[in-house]
Amino acid sequence: MYYLRTEASFDAVHFLKGYDGKCANIHGHRWRIAAEIQGEKLQEDEETKGMVIDFTDLKKDLKELCNSFDHILIYEENTLMDKTVNALSEEGFVLREVEFRPTAENLAKYFFDKIKEKGYDIHRVEVYETPNNCAIYEEG
Repeated sequence: MYYLRTEASFDAVHFLKGYDGKCANIHGHRWRIAAEIQGEKLQEDEETKGMVIDFTDLKKDLKELCNSFDHILIYEENTLMDKTVNALSEEGFVLREVEFRPTAENLAKYFFDKIKEKGYDIHRVEVYETPNNCAIYEEG
């Protein structure tokens, strides 16, 4: 089995409503996403001979996903009052409502699923909240 891995990052803020600790408050991270795909065979056509896939495609797709989260407030649906969302939106802030609690674990599954939807044979995704702490998702 061959494995290819690439990384991309974004800066964003989030909070964990109902959490008893600092993470209940809005705070930011330099999120780093590492995506690893797999393949049993190498390509045989002229241009991509000897490759699982072209790294350029994987890097581009992961970067696009990360860019959709860059410099925004990520929040779980129904955790902010409508008037708060409206006020922040009126001020020009970019918000991203998600259907899950925005933990590193849930973001790892989210990115895994999105990369899989793009047709990659995804093996695992790692989401780093800090340089030393990450959550990993892989199907198994």
